[in-house]
Amino acid sequence: MNVSEAVASRYSTRAFLDRPVSKQTVFSILERARRAPSGGNLQPWFVYVLAGPVLEDFKALVQRRPEPPRVGEGSEYPVYPPKLKEPYRSRRFKCGEDLYASLQIPRDDKPARLEQYAKNLDFFGAPVAMFFALDRIMGPNQWAHLGMFMQTIMLLAREEGLHTCAQEAWARWHKTVAEFLELPGELMLYCGMAIGYADESAPINRWRTDRVPVEEFAQLRGFDNG
Repeated sequence: MNVSEAVASRYSTRAFLDRPVSKQTVFSILERARRAPSGGNLQPWFVYVLAGPVLEDFKALVQRRPEPPRVGEGSEYPVYPPKLKEPYRSRRFKCGEDLYASLQIPRDDKPARLEQYAKNLDFFGAPVAMFFALDRIMGPNQWAHLGMFMQTIMLLAREEGLHTCAQEAWARWHKTVAEFLELPGELMLYCGMAIGYADESAPINRWRTDRVPVEEFAQLRGFDNG
């Protein structure tokens, strides 16, 4: 699989097969992903990987918490700006509506929507979970570098025939995650990621988010070939 194929076939997978992923495969992905760029070569990322009984213990801990799944404990950072303007608001709205439409869950069926959202806390059935953190002294530049590292992991996973889902939902459970991982106080949780083999038969895995045309977000200047 070349890079273009990996980019084109990557999507946020929300239903995984009950099929294990080996430690060797995960280690190989991380070993190659460490070549991701970062300003000044700070490499500002920390990764915690859970699988097997350890992952089940973590999920059981989350299930014992009294907080509602969507609310959790509250995020240490705003996942979205508080007043999302257009066109971003409409893009986010359509993404959510398309997701629930794939499951034939109407807008007024809030219990079903909450039930689907709660599947985040099961990593959508994925056999491997990753958590990403960075030092609290880091700023927006280093957050961007962590994002590039995560994207590298997601594309390398595709090369292995795996799929992923980056989950900012876990930012709302930062206290529980920090407790379980024994996260040092100087580290801040960014998000989680589910990794495994996609259940291609699941309706939720059959839809794709829209992308605007290049002309809408890019300006190409100074070229002499039109």
